[in-house]
Amino acid sequence: RRFGPSLLRLAAGVIVLWFLVRQLGAAPFEDGLRAVTWQAVLAAVTLTVLTTVCSAWRWRVVARALGADINLPGATGAYYRSLFLNSVLPGGILGDVHRAVAHGRRAGDVAQGVRAVAWERLCGQVVQAAVTAVVLLTLASPVRPALPYVLAGIAGVAGCAVLVVRIGARRGQSRSARTARAIAADLRRGLLVTGVWPQVTLASLLVVAGHTATFVIAARVAGCTAPLGELIALLMVVQIAAGIPLSIGGWGPREGIAAWAFAAAGLGAANGFTVATLYSVLMLAAVAPGA
Repeated sequence: RRFGPSLLRLAAGVIVLWFLVRQLGAAPFEDGLRAVTWQAVLAAVTLTVLTTVCSAWRWRVVARALGADINLPGATGAYYRSLFLNSVLPGGILGDVHRAVAHGRRAGDVAQGVRAVAWERLCGQVVQAAVTAVVLLTLASPVRPALPYVLAGIAGVAGCAVLVVRIGARRGQSRSARTARAIAADLRRGLLVTGVWPQVTLASLLVVAGHTATFVIAARVAGCTAPLGELIALLMVVQIAAGIPLSIGGWGPREGIAAWAFAAAGLGAANGFTVATLYSVLMLAAVAPGA
């Protein structure tokens, strides 16, 4: 029972990769490996230094807003370690779990450490989703016609979540009520305080820009000649898929969505697989200091 969900997530990543290799063969994967250059690795390492420092800054701001503290050098080192673990372990989130528990133990409150990391990651995903929506509404992409319906669905889910939290916070001393009150308190007294959310938003925007630039470099090195605007729109979709915790060390949904997005844009599924493979290799090299 304990390992069932983890095994299902691992199986999902394996199935995606198996399907890609079955449909496209191993050649796109091999092309991605052969396309690696030292210039691309150097660029990825440099950009990852910047994005990791920004991510650590975001984590520090969130942790301090929730009553914990961590210095920026310590946060940066811990973030590098979590990125490395996410890149080499199944699921893509075990590094964040380790970072949360380790910080919580050092601070004397594991629950607080877990909350800080969870909110930090959620804030980053929300900002990335918002940037993706703006980019896809502005630039041509294969998902643009369906985007209004997707945004309406997300808005509906978010509205329901807010309603559930507000109602749950008023209902006695049950575990769900205590959880709802904790969420409301974190938002009201921490994340939505003036001086907190602007820093979190700015840090998240810089992280998204850095990851997108790395992806663009991977696409160009892999030989993709699509216009920059179209390429950015596709890569934003791929980045959202990379956050799905159904991967094997980051591999799986990212490559699947890249193949689909590039095929839908007329650029070829194999090219999408090659770009995603090259990006994965560059990022593994870039987060190697976390070892």
